[in-house]
Amino acid sequence: MRIRAARLDELPLLQDIERAAGRCFRDIGMPEIADDEPLPLGELADYQRAGLAWVAADPAAAPDGVPVAYLIADRVDGNLHVEQVSVHPDSARRRIGRSLLDHLAAYATREGAPALTLTTFTEVPWNAPYYARCGFLPLDEGALTPGLREIRAQEARHGLDRWPRVCMRRAL
Repeated sequence: MRIRAARLDELPLLQDIERAAGRCFRDIGMPEIADDEPLPLGELADYQRAGLAWVAADPAAAPDGVPVAYLIADRVDGNLHVEQVSVHPDSARRRIGRSLLDHLAAYATREGAPALTLTTFTEVPWNAPYYARCGFLPLDEGALTPGLREIRAQEARHGLDRWPRVCMRRAL
């Protein structure tokens, strides 16, 4: 896989990847998550223009590769925050998600960010347990920065607090 910046013309593919990856949630009793629509193209374009959207592209499919996974990030309280990382199920279990996270870690290190952060479901095997294997540690409530508190509040307004969630941090 080749990790590179997402192109504007690929953003609809990122939505397709997100929809496909989300279907796994239906199998574990979270149909609301499976049915949740990906970010609109305009919001994905904001990440792309900010240089905070990357894809893992399969070079066998085209010279520049066809995206099979993506990651978008925000700058939150001096860290880079994983807003979304999704791998198409057809490309799962090939360490592509980890490669995207490692790519973001290298980018964050070059920017001087001390850590990566994210929020995730605690009881979904490919969420918190996976991120722990990738070097993320859970943060207790007292360790949350103002930006992470706001993200959690937004998630609650979106209904994500129906299932246990956690903020996690990976020191760089």
